[in-house]
Amino acid sequence: LLGVDHLLFVLGLLFLVGSWRQLVGTVTAFTVAHSITLAAATLGFVHAPQAPIEATIALSVMFVAAEILHRAQGKAGLAARAPWLVAFVFGLLHGFGFSGALREVGLPQTDIPLALLFFNVGVEVGQLLFIAAVVLLLSVLTRLLRKPGHGEHGPWYSEALVRVPVAYVIGSIAAFWTVQRVVGFWG
Repeated sequence: LLGVDHLLFVLGLLFLVGSWRQLVGTVTAFTVAHSITLAAATLGFVHAPQAPIEATIALSVMFVAAEILHRAQGKAGLAARAPWLVAFVFGLLHGFGFSGALREVGLPQTDIPLALLFFNVGVEVGQLLFIAAVVLLLSVLTRLLRKPGHGEHGPWYSEALVRVPVAYVIGSIAAFWTVQRVVGFWG
């Protein structure tokens, strides 16, 4: 839960994907993909330089934010049409980011496959709990701000009042990270 870029990507998926079933499938595709590259990198089958990976992860978060804005404008982008595919492809990238973080923490050398399995199960559970917490928070805020006598949502409420600002916040943070991480190539 300390991987803020990872959580912003998952938050972006929440605002991008239509149904609960599709959201859980998309998040699971993301987990499966980053599990593949995490295992491959941890076991030494593939290597990728960490600095460009981290910058590209920030770009993936920007991409999801842009896709949220496209959806809000009624334009179905790739992520809206095939969210599991986008999540899977970017999940492969995020797995390399996880491998760098996991290297810093360290793995028990005797049980690496089991440690990887439990790490990835923990990430999946953490992602789903994060989504549930965000949905609960939005639900509570909606109920608190609802005006009596105006149906489920008050007259102030529209999806754009939530979706669009969230997309701009996610995209702005990701843009900052991208610049910061690219500048870090030479630092």
